[in-house]
Amino acid sequence: MEPDTSKNITAERVRRVAQGYTSIKSELVEGLGGGFRYCELGEPLFDEAGNIRASVSFAELARHVFFTETGEPLPGDAALDTPFLGACRGVGIYLLYNGILKDKSTNGGNVLTRAVLASLPPFDGPKVIYGAGCLLGADRLRAARVTFRQTPYEIRVS
Repeated sequence: MEPDTSKNITAERVRRVAQGYTSIKSELVEGLGGGFRYCELGEPLFDEAGNIRASVSFAELARHVFFTETGEPLPGDAALDTPFLGACRGVGIYLLYNGILKDKSTNGGNVLTRAVLASLPPFDGPKVIYGAGCLLGADRLRAARVTFRQTPYEIRVS
């Protein structure tokens, strides 16, 4: 297939089906509604063993985590210099990855501890926090209204 086929020809066909068009016989064909977004795929985030590739940036993983958790794309104006990715339907989404907390320790602040939890940007509501590990007990997580998901194992990949 030619490289521009999907971008030019297929995209135009999908647009016409969604929005409507005039047929060859000059008949108006009503669109079915909806829309689409053209995206280019980059390198995979995960290797063959399901681990996060070493080359994956915080921003790349943040977009994936937010989308798989919420079903919504990460807002374009999201600040990608903080572990708080944003909120969706009243739930705050956080990612501890790649030293986002500027922690130079062995785990780079990627493990949820009392100190890490206290340093996170506040959110008044339930929170989902992705990280490499969690040293907080179930009672502490419940009190803080936190659902912890371990990376990479609890990130949906399909």
